[in-house]
Parts: sequence; structure tokens; C-alpha cells
Amino acid sequence: MVQHLPAAGDLEPIERASRDELQALQLQRLQWTLQHAYDNVPHYRAAFDAAGVHPADLKTLADLAKFPFTEKKALRDNYPFGMFAVPREQVVRVHASSGTTGKPTVVGYTQNDIDTWANIVARSIRAAGGRRGDLVHIAYGYGLFTGGLGAHYGAERLGCTVVPMSGGQTEKQVQLICDFKPSIIMVTPSYMLNIVEEFTRQGLDPAASSLQVGIFGAEPWTDAMRREIETRAGIDAVDIYGLSEVMGPGVASECIESKDGPVIWEDHFYPEIIDPDTGEVLPDGEEGELVFTSLTKEALPIIRYRTRDLTRLLPPTSRAMRRMGRITGRSDDMLIIRGVNVFPSQIEELVLRMPALAPHYQLVVARDGHLDTLEVLCELRDTLLAPDAVEAQARELQHCIKTYVGVTTHVRLLPPQGIERTLTGKARRVVDGRPKQ
Repeated sequence: MVQHLPAAGDLEPIERASRDELQALQLQRLQWTLQHAYDNVPHYRAAFDAAGVHPADLKTLADLAKFPFTEKKALRDNYPFGMFAVPREQVVRVHASSGTTGKPTVVGYTQNDIDTWANIVARSIRAAGGRRGDLVHIAYGYGLFTGGLGAHYGAERLGCTVVPMSGGQTEKQVQLICDFKPSIIMVTPSYMLNIVEEFTRQGLDPAASSLQVGIFGAEPWTDAMRREIETRAGIDAVDIYGLSEVMGPGVASECIESKDGPVIWEDHFYPEIIDPDTGEVLPDGEEGELVFTSLTKEALPIIRYRTRDLTRLLPPTSRAMRRMGRITGRSDDMLIIRGVNVFPSQIEELVLRMPALAPHYQLVVARDGHLDTLEVLCELRDTLLAPDAVEAQARELQHCIKTYVGVTTHVRLLPPQGIERTLTGKARRVVDGRPKQ
């Protein structure tokens, strides 16, 4: 297990600040953010005006509850750059997450945003025990997904040596871990277990590798999975949380000395827990939907963004900032399959584009080893299609789902009425066969 436990001198002053100091900073930054969004984003000006609120109405942190929520739909409706609060020429990078067909959720960053993001990911890696000079193996995907580059810039900012491996090529992952001897790996927890099994397949002991810490995110995972990873890989496993609309990885991250839930970096992100049905703000400790407001973002300020993640806010322990509990579910119908956000409506849109298919489908989620799988069942309109034509339709839909949604599936086409209906005549859209932990 890693020996890099933090000394007090390693922490930034804000990580040790009093609650009053932190809240004073939050109020100042929140007032700036609301004014910045109102002045520069037509969506926010219209939304605030419709709600009868103005940035000047925020006198205390509790006043944030007067302001309207932001939902993913707002980003889709303003695709691609309509939510940006700075001229596009000042945006140095864009990322995107899976959205409705052909319309991903686009996020942008100024150079200051990139620097802020790098700093908070560096803080997160340091909280996990990382230090300058450590070699970090990054197996999150690179590209429009925020995971790979978010982790990469943070590790470099901390002064680490980065191996930008990205995902896949499991045999090569093991080879480079054996040859380069990294002490830290950043990857999804399910893929980490695949790497562990590849070590075993090659006759190697994963617990004897150089790895000491795993920083795992991009998908929900349980304490049972943490114990399995730590036991089999001989490492400390810590949780990192983020979402592209709010920033990317590093919105919250666990501390290695306590491993009691990700600390929300409250100097950059203001959290609320709301009742998902009424929108009422709930007290700390009560479970509800997690909502975030950015405090320092320039290109894409986000006001009261409904994450749809169900969790609760916990009191500070290792740092001066509050923690988030385990995510217990979602307040919407989103699935997370191998780190990819999948909405049934995305699949539906693609099915409806294909004249040979009826508008009935079912998503069957299962687990093969440690990785989630997704099978898509659809109904044919015509039973007279030749077998070759049926196979071609299945391949086309599978290709479209991979292209537009970003997840690999198996598509099975059934005859008319082949998908089970309930007594009300409605099909079950999702059948989740993953084991409950």
C-alpha cells in the first residue's frame, strides 16, 4: 500500500480553511458567476428573467435556491456553442459527452478554465497520495471524453510523469505497467479488474506490480468492488467524481487517508441536494439529487445543474470541504455502460430512422466478468425479410449506435410482437440483469 500520506504542509490553505472562510469565498465567486452568466449567455438571461430573479438578488448562499435549474436539455437546445459565455475565439478546447442522436453535449474551456481544471485534478491526485515525480499510467479514454485529457493535465500539473495509454489493448497495458513501473493508475474500476485478470492470464501476480494507488471514476462502483480491487491488485483504491457539464474529472475526489467519500472541491463547485420531485433544497445528510453550480468557470458557467445522481452531502473529515456519499441511483433513465452514458431515448431515435424496424425495443444490460454488456432487442415490421437482409439491418443499427452513442452493443432483431409487453401493453424498455451489490 502507498506510503504517501499527506502532511499538513502539502495542503493548499483553502483545504484547511474554516467554514466561514470557505463560505465567504463561495459567496463572492457565486455572485460573479451569476452576473457573468446573465450578462453573456442568452439562455441564462431569459431563464433568470422568466423566474423573476437577478444576480443582485443573491445576498447569501441560501439565495441560490431562488434561481432556476439548468438541465441537459438546455445544452442540447443551444448546441453547439450557445451556452458559451465568452467569444468562441477565447475557447481553447471543446469536449463533448454522449447526447441525443447527432447532438452531443458540448462544453468549452478558456485557458484559465484549463488551468483551473488541471489544478483541481492535481489536487485530487495529491489527495490520493500522488506526489511530484510519480509515474502515472492513464487508461481513461482520450478524445472528446473528458477523462483522459483531464487526468493527463492534472498529473502533469502535479509534476508527475504521465503514460498516456488510453483505453483498450489490455495486454499492452500489462506490458507497460511491468516495464515502466508506474505507482498510480487512473482508469474505470471495471477495466481495472480486466487488467488484473490479464496479469493473472499471463501468469503474473497483479499484487506484485509497482502499482500502489488506483484513482477510479467515470462509472458507479461499490465498496465491494473497492475491496476486490484492493485485495487482488494490492493497491489503495480511491474514488474520483466528475461530469463534463460541470468540468470533467476532479469535481470531487477521495482522500487516501480516510477513503470515506469524495471531497467536493467547494472553492470551485457549489453543491446542493434537492428533492428530485419538488426541487426543494434538502439539508445535509438527506438523500436526494445532486446539483452543482460552478464558481470559477469562464467559458461555460453552469447554474444549478441537475446531475440526476442520487446521493447526500456529508460533513468534512480529511479536508475542510464536504463530501458526497456513494451514488445510489439516478433520478432519470440513464444507464452507464463501460463509462458511456446511454439514454433509452437515444436508441429509440436510431430505431425510428430504420423503416424496416417497428418502434419497439428493449435494452438488456448484463455483466460479463467485470464489464457491463448491452444487448438491443428490436422488432421487425415484416416477417418476409430474407435472413441476409435481417442481418444487414442488425449490423446497420449496431454501427449507428456505436457511431452516435459511443457504446458497443449486440443487436438482435425479433419478429413482430417478439418483445414482451406488460399488462398495460407497454414494453419494458430496460431489463437490467446486473447483480445487485
